[in-house]
Amino acid sequence: MSNVTDEAARAEAWTIRRVLTWTAGHFEKKDVDAPRLTAEILLAHVLGATRVRLYVDLDRPLTREELTAYRQLIARRMEGEPTQYLTGTKEFYNRPFKVDARVLIPRPETELLVETVLRHLPVDAPSRVLDVCTGSGCIAVSLAAERPSASVWAVDLSPAALEVARHNAEALGVGARVSLRHGDLLDGLPPDARFDVLVSNPPYVEAGELAGLQREVQREPRLALDGGADGLDLVRRLVAGAPAVLKPGGLLAMEIGEKQGPATLALLQAAGFAQARIEKDLERRDRFALGVAPALPHDGPVPPGHP
Repeated sequence: MSNVTDEAARAEAWTIRRVLTWTAGHFEKKDVDAPRLTAEILLAHVLGATRVRLYVDLDRPLTREELTAYRQLIARRMEGEPTQYLTGTKEFYNRPFKVDARVLIPRPETELLVETVLRHLPVDAPSRVLDVCTGSGCIAVSLAAERPSASVWAVDLSPAALEVARHNAEALGVGARVSLRHGDLLDGLPPDARFDVLVSNPPYVEAGELAGLQREVQREPRLALDGGADGLDLVRRLVAGAPAVLKPGGLLAMEIGEKQGPATLALLQAAGFAQARIEKDLERRDRFALGVAPALPHDGPVPPGHP
């Protein structure tokens, strides 16, 4: 009789397999993006396991405590809270970054911006990089980790975002080479500061489009999204100010909205940037604005390593 009871209990148990199947179906009905993947990520987080481990242990029953924790995450996800905020982590350029409601969630296309900048930076020689609107620090930290000889400054208007960036820089071993600064774009930088690269993923969403964004995106900081009436308020300021902080021949590299290519290219050309161009992301949409800084008339030679 006990064997029959045990088999019945196992049949009713919420195993990993059963939980994932139910949750993925529930998410699909409610139009949650990537329903199966989201179910796996949340359950792996609760169990402190990898997604691969879930499939090794498909028939393991969940404890009452595990089920309770998982159900809480499901409820929060159904309310529109992004998966990355629920787990507190987002993978970016092969590194785990802490993220929460204080910062924008790093996007895959921004990894392409990092790759573009890396092609401009020497592998072994010293260089100086300025990351404006750093948010979680994903760009600054990735560049510092990939270029051990580089010195990176990271600026953000949000003190809360800088706290997250500081955590990520220290956790990923580059805290000593990432200088975090509170400020509004280029304001507040030392007057003689010069950089080999100015990189930025600024807010570029048109203000009128914010209300129509996915509800998950609307959970992200408005300060990191709102680019003004046409989305280019901060882009204009960066293009105008960049020549004063870039060394002659230094690279300006920005992420922009997919409809902003022609307008941004015109800004770069009007500011005198050489090799001004717009590059596309993997979906063939305009996404990156690049230009090489002109030499200002009053600029003298900049000695190697000079700030």
